[in-house]
Amino acid sequence: MSDRLQKALAHAGIASRRAAERLIRAGRVSVNGEVVVALGTKVDPEHDAIRVDGKRIPPPPAHATWLALHKPRGVVTTLSDPEGRPTIRDLLRGVRTRVYPVGRLDYDSEGLLLLTDDGRVARDLMHPSSGVEKTYLAKVRGVPDAESLRRLARGVPLDGKRTGPARVRIVKRGENPWLEIVIAEGRNRQVRRMLLAEGHPVQRLRRVAYGGVSLGTLGAGDLRPLTAREIDGLRKASGGASPRARAPRAPSF
Repeated sequence: MSDRLQKALAHAGIASRRAAERLIRAGRVSVNGEVVVALGTKVDPEHDAIRVDGKRIPPPPAHATWLALHKPRGVVTTLSDPEGRPTIRDLLRGVRTRVYPVGRLDYDSEGLLLLTDDGRVARDLMHPSSGVEKTYLAKVRGVPDAESLRRLARGVPLDGKRTGPARVRIVKRGENPWLEIVIAEGRNRQVRRMLLAEGHPVQRLRRVAYGGVSLGTLGAGDLRPLTAREIDGLRKASGGASPRARAPRAPSF
């Protein structure tokens, strides 16, 4: 399965996509013994010999690692942070496989975050065309009326484009109720912005499901390996095959 060279380098963890483009332009990348300087060159990471500065990058793993993490609030969904804030790397102690997050949860949000070393499936899951549903619980200021709930379900304008259909219901009533919101998009801070557009700013936001994977009773900051059934469901949702899954060599969760 072919991919653009800079993407293949990024998915292999060599560099960010922009940095990978600079490596290519500098003539530091070769494919099957030929130096490549053209961006967008198609490669097959599973079969082509891709080298950076003469060192071959490893092909995609024969076995994929998939983890579920309960990201707490106050943690950045990156492996490093120039501001020195806590990152998800701090929660991956004992995980020897180099894994990356599937999508993001913002600093003030919490809940289910998937991590994997299967870059191809992760990328396909994050693509807007995948239609993978994400379920959130949001505590909001004020009580949305029936018409507001209908507008949220139909879609609200954000950045000049209406959001896709959603399923929205109140799951815990009160002056500041909890809503359940199911969306199949992944725009930046989408749930927060949707609710703010309706005059109900979010006080707390938790993702409780991603596709067929649920947060369940996983404690804040804790990890667990995904089951074979969960991984198979994600593979099918991505629209393609993926390597066989493995549990990470890590302490018990």
